[in-house]
Amino acid sequence: MKRLFLIAYSLLLPGISLYAQQPDTSRTHTFNLQQCIDYAYEHQVDMKNAALDIKKAEYKVKETIGIGLPQISGKADFQDYVKSPTILFPDFISQAIYGVIKNEDIRDANGQPITMPSNLGGTQEVSFQQKYNSSLGLNVTQLLFDGSYLVGLQASKTYKELSSRSYARTRVETNAAVSKAYYQVLVSDQQIRLFDANIKTLKQQLDETTALNKQGFAEKVDVDRLTVQYNNLITNRDNAIRSMALGYQMLKFQMGMPVSDMLIIPEKIEDIKLDEGELAATTDTTAYRNRIEYQLLETQLKLNQLDLKRYKSQYLPSLAAFGSSSLMYQENSFKKLYDTSYPTTVVGLQLNVPIFSGLQRLNQVRQAKVEVEKSKNTLLNAKNGINLEVEQARINFRNNINSLNNQKKNMDLANEVLRVSKIKYQQGVGSSVEVTQAQTSLETAEVNYIEALYNALVSKVDLNKAYGNIK
Repeated sequence: MKRLFLIAYSLLLPGISLYAQQPDTSRTHTFNLQQCIDYAYEHQVDMKNAALDIKKAEYKVKETIGIGLPQISGKADFQDYVKSPTILFPDFISQAIYGVIKNEDIRDANGQPITMPSNLGGTQEVSFQQKYNSSLGLNVTQLLFDGSYLVGLQASKTYKELSSRSYARTRVETNAAVSKAYYQVLVSDQQIRLFDANIKTLKQQLDETTALNKQGFAEKVDVDRLTVQYNNLITNRDNAIRSMALGYQMLKFQMGMPVSDMLIIPEKIEDIKLDEGELAATTDTTAYRNRIEYQLLETQLKLNQLDLKRYKSQYLPSLAAFGSSSLMYQENSFKKLYDTSYPTTVVGLQLNVPIFSGLQRLNQVRQAKVEVEKSKNTLLNAKNGINLEVEQARINFRNNINSLNNQKKNMDLANEVLRVSKIKYQQGVGSSVEVTQAQTSLETAEVNYIEALYNALVSKVDLNKAYGNIK
């Protein structure tokens, strides 16, 4: 996560410096932590896309339901046979006519018997197609039974459940990212306040030592040592201020807020409660049930089981009803084409019974069973992984809290050492080197305290996330 923050900082830095110098005060937001999180839920890009995925899933459910509704389609066509197709038919008409003439003993004008010419018979060209043809039709189909469709309805609803849980996971990730960025700002603010306190104290000491030097009671090297320390504190404070400005930009980025907006945080580090003793005291081996990641894997297992059920349902027959009605128009004259219509209407049922598919369905079922087993293994591994993550987060939090308390004591002791060193120096029983060393030790203790404070805050977020308490 720290590496991700560093990468994001490097990507944002060119634009951040410009906006940090010229914030848009016309859009000012004063937010505490919860308000920052709520703002991110509404404006963060990942949250918006996750919400769109839910809408997409809803449309997918409606699409699947539509398969079982009547399917209606219309059709119209027009054909102009520039050259009509012909069929060769046997010339049975001529033979029949001359057979009647012979049977009736019909003769010609000269009284001679009429005989059939030798060139008659054989075949003749016949065309059954009119030059102009047109049709208007309406087709209706209705699925009556299909096992795959019924399973598809169940799967579409589970798919919607998957998108909803993905949305919940995005909320958890957004909550954690915003919280850590928020705590970074508070820690930077605390660091600046420590620098301010040190600068004030050191400035007073520098002024007193400078006055003593002018009176001949202190050496110039003592003034130079204090001046070096003072200048270093000023530089470190300026760096901390710039780091806090960058932290604000990072926080706004995590919230989905324009980095040009002005964000004000009224809270101080003292307002944050770190006491999670009961939560971190014992390991909860059932915490995995609260984790959205585990719930997502459960949904994925359910989808794989439905996929297996779908392949098995393909062994069942399917039944559909259909009906069609059309008007045919045929004419050799285009003007008269639509004068007369020839209607046709048909209704029926279509039963499809699967018999043999080259063992495709069998192997599809086998593959689906393998996917179900893989999902079960993944779910079991996720359970163990989450339990391990809970234990790690619990121990890290306890360690970081102990480290924070220890560094707080060290900082208090360093302050006391510095106070005593100053008194000894003022009374002439101590050296300026001793005071300088005490001041350096205090600065080191404060740096360690700030680092321990941030680690404790981040581990608090990780602990709540591990236990599934971030909803």
